[in-house]
Amino acid sequence: MITHQIGKAGNAAVEAIVRAFAASRINPNVLTFIGMAINAVAAYLFAWGYFRWAGATVILAGIFDLTDGRVARYTGRVTPFGGFFDSVMDRYSDLILLIGLLVYYGRVNRFTYVTLVAVAMIGSVMVSYARARAENMIPSCKVGFLERPERVVLIIIGALANRMESVLWVIAVLSNLTVIHRCVHTWQETRRLADQSQQRR
Repeated sequence: MITHQIGKAGNAAVEAIVRAFAASRINPNVLTFIGMAINAVAAYLFAWGYFRWAGATVILAGIFDLTDGRVARYTGRVTPFGGFFDSVMDRYSDLILLIGLLVYYGRVNRFTYVTLVAVAMIGSVMVSYARARAENMIPSCKVGFLERPERVVLIIIGALANRMESVLWVIAVLSNLTVIHRCVHTWQETRRLADQSQQRR
């Protein structure tokens, strides 16, 4: 009951923000870019060790990330380029946050975690790439647990709770397991589609 009320209040807040952005006539692509720029500020804060401030800044960026698509639909300005631009900015946001952490661990000479962040970066990029590449061959490849929303939430939790090292292990392991899952799923689906094609003949 309490979680339902919280969710309802959260949705109402997001809808109010969407209506405000729509009334301002701001281009949804501008909202997308602003979200990425705010994540760049968060990356700077990570680089200098201000983790809790960085976590709060990522939450602020998330407001723009949550609303850009809704504003586009609300104002009838959904375009193929908008979807493409949103995806590109998401990748920049993902990587720039991790670069901030990479700089921080390099500055404090914790090279094990420099390597860990690098592995997390590879996994984060490959999760999206694996889906995009797979969906050129099969209808959908949304399998796997650790997609972008989960990674962002984990980074926020790690920053605010000062448990970033644990969070990085989770991202590094689960993101790459998600890639493996998507590879297996794509292999299975391409075989299934090939069998169906042969049966029709």
